[in-house]
Formats: sequence, C-alpha cells, structure tokens
Amino acid sequence: MSRVRAGRGLDSEERRLWAHVARQAKPLRGRSLPELPPETPTMPGPDASRTAPLPARSSPAPSASPPPLAPLERRLKTKLRRGQRGVDAVLDLHGLRQDEAHGALLGFLRRMQGAGASLVLVVTGKGAAGFDDLGHAERGVLRRVVPHWLRLPELRPLVLGFEEAAALHGGGGALYVRLRRPRHHGLR
Repeated sequence: MSRVRAGRGLDSEERRLWAHVARQAKPLRGRSLPELPPETPTMPGPDASRTAPLPARSSPAPSASPPPLAPLERRLKTKLRRGQRGVDAVLDLHGLRQDEAHGALLGFLRRMQGAGASLVLVVTGKGAAGFDDLGHAERGVLRRVVPHWLRLPELRPLVLGFEEAAALHGGGGALYVRLRRPRHHGLR
C-alpha cells in the first residue's frame, strides 16, 4: 500500500521563483514557458523564522553581481574519489540548529580562506527521519539548506564552487567546498 503525501501547494513567491528558474531551461517541443505570476506581498508563516532568509542590508547594494560559482574540475574530483587528494579542513555540522550551523559555516569559511585553504569538506549529515511541527516527514534539514547558503551573495567572495562529496568523504551527507583566494587590497 503506497501513501500519497498531501502537499501544501506553492505560494505566489515560490511560483514566481519556479517560473524564473524554468525560464532558464529550454522547453520541450510543443510546451511553453510558465507565466510569471504577479508579485504579491506575503506574510511569513509560523515557522518562517527557521527558514527565512537573512534581512537585507540597509546599505546600497553594489552594482556588480557576485562572481559565478564554478564546478570542481574533473581531475580534482577523480583525485578526491581515489583518495589521492585530501581536503584542507573539515567542518562537521551534526547536531547544530540552522542558526548555529549558518554562523559556524560562515566563520569556518572565512578562517579557512584566511589560512590559505583551497578545498574544505562541510559535513551536513544525511539527516535522521523525523517530523516537522506540522507532522510532515522531514529529513536532513542542513543537507538541504547548506547548498542554498553557499549560493548566497554574502558567501560568494569566499566560495568558488561546491559539489557533493565522494563516498569515502561522506557522499550525500557532505560537500566539497572550493574556496576563492583572498583578495588583498594594498597594505594595512
């Protein structure tokens, strides 16, 4: 007997985001791109504090977009998979709440970049089976949110790219994170 999970549906912001992402793909023959829904302000739900993005800074945003993320090179991935190349440092986020994990990740990446590390391993864990406040099955919260954090503009000066780790480094429960070289703007 199979169980069908009742979904909550997408709100207008999620539909708008999906339409934006879908526009970057080539539609199948005979299909059209989804329409962008009108933007409507939405009120955050009761659990929005756990997953809400960080508030925007009050200073004006720089005109230049953050540098793009780059995939790990094939040769590097092969060396990692074969155990011929190790990582410079490891951050284990097991047992941390999202706010603690975000702060630990940001501090770790800054320290490692400053120390000259080029490749680090971030262990999120695969997640234990559990249920959220509404009774929905929830598995691996950090596994889902850490890749989103690594794509944030605030981390782009630190992160060159990232990918799921090889099995010997944790597979789906860990990420290789390639760090950018620090920029030095003159003498202090």
